[in-house]
Amino acid sequence: VQLQASGGGLVEAGDSLRVSCAASGGTFNRYAMAWFRQAPGKEREFVATISRSGGNGNYADSVKGRFTISRDNAKKTVYLQMNSLKPEDTAVYYCAARHTIVTAPAYFDAADYNYWGQGTQVTVSS
Repeated sequence: VQLQASGGGLVEAGDSLRVSCAASGGTFNRYAMAWFRQAPGKEREFVATISRSGGNGNYADSVKGRFTISRDNAKKTVYLQMNSLKPEDTAVYYCAARHTIVTAPAYFDAADYNYWGQGTQVTVSS
């Protein structure tokens, strides 16, 4: 599967932004999906994941209550709605996919994912 992330940009603290990741070349509803992010000088970190069928996601503590992951299997797209953005949310955001038969969110480590998008930059000014 190929992944194409989009929707990043420059926003102010407190603003909202939605990033998207469009998939092609695979059966989308057989993939668990996730968002990771990487800030300059830091390791890539888990943000959120959603199971192949959708429903509630799982989140890093740092974004819980502010970010929402969702997916539209008909459009082969996963979204990350980011509200109440903070300067510390500044990073390149990557979407990732893993082919799985598991129906609940279960994968929280970058090493669990086989496919990655190219990343989209999100910058939050104070």
